[in-house]
Formats: sequence, C-alpha cells, structure tokens
Amino acid sequence: MSGVLKVRGLAKRYGELAALADVDIDVPPGRVVGFLGPNGAGKTTAMRCIMGLADPDAGDLSWQGRPLDRQVRLGFGYMPEERGLYPRMRLREQLVHFARLSGLTTPAARGAAEQWLTRFGLADRASSRLEELSHGNQQRVQLAVALVHHPVLAVLDEPFSGLDPIAVETMAASLRDMAAAGTAVLFSSHQLDLVEDVCQDVVIVDHGRVVLAGDLETLRERAIHRVLEITVDGRSWCPDAGAVEIVDRGGRGRYLVDRDLPLDEVLRAASRTGHVESFSFEPPSLSDLFREAVAA
Repeated sequence: MSGVLKVRGLAKRYGELAALADVDIDVPPGRVVGFLGPNGAGKTTAMRCIMGLADPDAGDLSWQGRPLDRQVRLGFGYMPEERGLYPRMRLREQLVHFARLSGLTTPAARGAAEQWLTRFGLADRASSRLEELSHGNQQRVQLAVALVHHPVLAVLDEPFSGLDPIAVETMAASLRDMAAAGTAVLFSSHQLDLVEDVCQDVVIVDHGRVVLAGDLETLRERAIHRVLEITVDGRSWCPDAGAVEIVDRGGRGRYLVDRDLPLDEVLRAASRTGHVESFSFEPPSLSDLFREAVAA
C-alpha cells in the first residue's frame, strides 16, 4: 500500500530486559492507529525506533517500501512523551525553527506556524516564551511542532496528556482532519475512550509483544464475548449464567458474557424477577478488549 509504515519483527533489549520482541505494526495513509499497552509495555521504545532515536536489535522498518533513514524521517512528525522544546524561545520562532529543520522554506515555515498557532488557539501568545505558558498550552505547542511541516506520518506519544476537554477535542479534530487528508497517524494514549472515538485501528502490546491488532470495529465484532446490561425495577440485574464476569460496577452493572448466550432465556428470567426497564447486548468496548488482551 502506498505510503504505509511497515514494522516487522522489531526487537530491542536493554540488558536483561526485552523491551520489544518480534513486534509488527502497520500504519496506512489516512488511518489513525492507536498504540496501546500498560506502562512499560514497550510503546515508547517502538516509537523511538521508528524515529531513529533508538537502534533496534532486530527488525525491518520501511516507508513506501524504503528503509527508514534520515531523509525519509524528515517527512515524519514526532511528539515525544518527554518534552523537547526550548523554554525561552518564543512560540512563533519555535515553530518556524522546527519547520525549517524539516525542510520547509522560510516563507512556508512562517505560514505554517501561523496556521497551527491559530488552530490551537495560541495566536495571541505567539510572542510569548514557552516557559510562560501553562502545561496544557505547552502541550499544544509540542503537538504543533510535530505537525507544522504537514508530515506524511505523525508519531505521537501521549499527545493528550494533561489537556482539558476542550483542548482534547481540538487536538482530536486535528488528527481526524490530518488522516482525512491522507496522513498516517500512530499515537499512544491511556485514555481508551478517546482512542475508541478517534482511531480506526489499534495495536495493543504487553511485555514487549503484540497481543491484539487490527481494525477496531472488526475486533469488536469478532470478540468471543459480549457486554450485557439489564435493569430490572431500577437496579442492575445479573443472569444466572455460567462464566459471567462483572466488568464495571460504577453505578451500573455490566457483565462480560459469552456471545452465544441465549438471550430469550435470559430475558424471560429477568422478567420473572420484575419489570425489565432496559436490556442491551453489545460488542465489547475498547476498554473491555484491552483488559482481556493484557490479562491473557
């Protein structure tokens, strides 16, 4: 596929620790791929290998079939979890500087800087030093730097960390727009509800290995479990069926059950105990898939 990032057999060790072991990742153009896993699963190491900031012990990494080198990576945008900007440099100068490093001419860099400052609500702070901004606004600048040169691939490590809901939606909309324009996007996040809303594909890693990957909707439909929610007389009701696991008791009862559960029998059983006010039987959410994948 034209423009696709392909990672095959990626491995990286730090002494006795296997940070990555035989990891495969595909990031096609126009797709947003959520890169998920518990803390220490290997996400940041994989992203650093893609960007050339860490040398893998094994693996093939390519873009459009071409091995990743400095020239190829100039077309990538990277937002590290550890911030890497100049605290005393003014915002406009900072964006122009990084855009020029990525190959834009000075006029193009200035135009792109103004575009992203405006998009992220920072135009009125363009002459401010980075250190004068709040943590959330510094986060916006970091993402603007990653996107200012209109990259063909954006690799973003926890881009939504510490942002308020309005800033999150602004950034999420930016990722959707970039993907719609053909950019390939790989980003990590622990905010699974947000990932489910933004991403088409997911790659879940645990202990340095991929434990689940693919199109999110397909993964949900193919899951062997379903999420059952029943309310009887204002209270959550649990069927007396084998291997029912409580998923979430935060104000409601959600039960992970077998996809072949006989629903007509369950509904009759619920009706015998009182008035059934609500009944839903749906594919698992991304959070449910994540919990199952990393617990396996």
